[in-house]
Amino acid sequence: MTNNSEELHPQNVTNYFHALDGLQILAVDDNADSLFLTTCVLESYNVQVTTATSALEALEIIKKLKFDILIFDLAMPDMDGYTLINQIRNNVLLENRDIPAIALTALSSEESSSMAFLSGFQGYVNKPLDPNILVVEILKILRSSVLENGANSH
Repeated sequence: MTNNSEELHPQNVTNYFHALDGLQILAVDDNADSLFLTTCVLESYNVQVTTATSALEALEIIKKLKFDILIFDLAMPDMDGYTLINQIRNNVLLENRDIPAIALTALSSEESSSMAFLSGFQGYVNKPLDPNILVVEILKILRSSVLENGANSH
């Protein structure tokens, strides 16, 4: 157990290429370039990516489809990522309201990080996006859900 943190070091993410194979992820960002980059990074790991350009669009998609992980931009017009994750977590009608979520943001402050975790996110990644850091956050979430459930769902 002593090398767990070492295993998930950003330089070692290629060792986990197959760990992400086939994951279903919803990526939400109002910035088309950022959404494209996130999608390209995830698809390079053979992740199935569904995208939304607004929180309202994301809510509609979540009602219809199942995902392993959510990745939301925090600063979006109309409804921000904090509000979006709160709506998902507090919606008793959503059977998948406990899906792990990662906040993706250019707001790289201690306060925004704390607020993200308090709002219901399990991971936090700063923009500009470092693909290896995003993959490490996903791997941490997968590892914790495997530990909680006793077995990987894939």
